[in-house]
Amino acid sequence: MALSPSQISRYARHLTLREIGGPGQNALLQSNVAIIGAGGLGGPAGLYLAAAGVGRITIIDDDSVEASNLQRQVQFIHTDIGMGKAQIMGDTLEDLNPDCEVTRRNLRLSEENALGLLRGHDVILDGTDSFHARFAINAASRKLGIPLVSGALGRFDLQVGVFNVSIESPCYRCFVHDAPEIQQDCATHGVLGALAGMGGSMMAMEAIKLIAAAGDVLDGRLYVFDALRAEGRTIRLSRDPSCPTCS
Repeated sequence: MALSPSQISRYARHLTLREIGGPGQNALLQSNVAIIGAGGLGGPAGLYLAAAGVGRITIIDDDSVEASNLQRQVQFIHTDIGMGKAQIMGDTLEDLNPDCEVTRRNLRLSEENALGLLRGHDVILDGTDSFHARFAINAASRKLGIPLVSGALGRFDLQVGVFNVSIESPCYRCFVHDAPEIQQDCATHGVLGALAGMGGSMMAMEAIKLIAAAGDVLDGRLYVFDALRAEGRTIRLSRDPSCPTCS
């Protein structure tokens, strides 16, 4: 598909990258990405995916904007407080790039509706903070054969991994077999705001690489970053023969 003059200008910095170029940009424009969670991770990820030219984005989130979100959820502004996150973020992404068509789903993803909500997408981004939701997203991703980019934040720590790229790839439940008895959350333990931007950007980068077939994604690997020490490392993951989802 030939790019229009305005698209050539908009995506010029991608077109000059040998690993993306015209074919990769066309793949982005024709792609369909689901983002579950329009918060600290999903927001920056969505901004960069829309800016990159992803043609269709589905935002799934039943929450509303609160004042405490604004410290890290840069897709919102003060006057958005009290409004639905999916609607406001969708408006922002469409304003950012007219090439991006956004579907807003103001509801909570569950085991019962995950397959229906996620079917037909090329990549799934999980920016949720609930293990129940993460397990449901992972199960649907595995069953549908759609790659999953997963991110998690904790105080000063960041994790980003890619799962279910192929049948040989580990799934999220291979990494987290069961939900921990004690679960941390931002409200109770806090989180460094700028770390969310870093995590969302990394999730968008992995999604772009998957769609454009550029480089090596974190398939079967987990990137872990400690912001206090400014240290990162990559951990290799393996299939768990006792995994409740993919074994």
